[in-house]
Amino acid sequence: MPELPEVEVTRLSFADRIDGAVVTGVRVGKPLRWPLGIEPLQLTGLRVGAVTRRGKYLWLSMRAGEVAPNAVLPSDGGLLLHLGMSGSLAFSPQPAAPGVHDHFDLATDRGTLRLTDPRRFGAVVWSPTLDTGMAGKLLASLGLEPFDAAFDGVHLHAALQRRRVAIKLALLGGDIVVGAGNIYACEALFTAGIDPRTRSDRLSRPRCQRLAQAIRQTLQAALDLGGSTLRDFRDAHGMAGQFQLSARVYGRAGQSCTVCGTPVRRIVQAQRSTFFCPSCQKR
Repeated sequence: MPELPEVEVTRLSFADRIDGAVVTGVRVGKPLRWPLGIEPLQLTGLRVGAVTRRGKYLWLSMRAGEVAPNAVLPSDGGLLLHLGMSGSLAFSPQPAAPGVHDHFDLATDRGTLRLTDPRRFGAVVWSPTLDTGMAGKLLASLGLEPFDAAFDGVHLHAALQRRRVAIKLALLGGDIVVGAGNIYACEALFTAGIDPRTRSDRLSRPRCQRLAQAIRQTLQAALDLGGSTLRDFRDAHGMAGQFQLSARVYGRAGQSCTVCGTPVRRIVQAQRSTFFCPSCQKR
């Protein structure tokens, strides 16, 4: 599943190229997770503004552009996009004919933004603003961004005091901090020296500070390496991520820990694989 680094890498790979483009047409393929929420024809003539990210969602702001006087346009708003389990975006001046897994095309005077999603768990939905409509509902429960100045050990410790679950599961929830998906939670916990089975409310303030720093450090490293490609992730240029090649515990069950040499263990938590070093990571 594309996580925060992959979504941010995707955003950076096309945001500057589509900013200011005018929508010339929309093609909707097979149904995605949620309906578009607007007639596709109503998007024609709108001008795309800044592309931003919130958690694993991308927001394409839109406003009225230079259109025919009789055109029927919605009020300014935007499209909220989610890549689901296996989705990817591509932006091309001259895209090929849509394939069986290409379910949404936003054609503009600068190129076409295409969502490809074999499993169709992704989404493209219209909302008047980020805080209202479908976008408001989907984003309301998200936690802090990991690079937000407010996300620190104090915030993390206070939030974890209300949890009675393993720390790995608390991170995956996304309501404390966004972006710590399965790979990155495993790696951050290793960097912080915390056993993923440790109960959340038993972490001390100093350990929470180390964990907050480790989450930011891990996600920054992933961004620098273009995210992770385990199966089919590609950015809008078609480039794969490289972070998985430098993972120190994720996917390395039975191999020697890069720090102490102890074999890395794999367990299952909430139906997700967790990898950790039983020597370096303490409860």
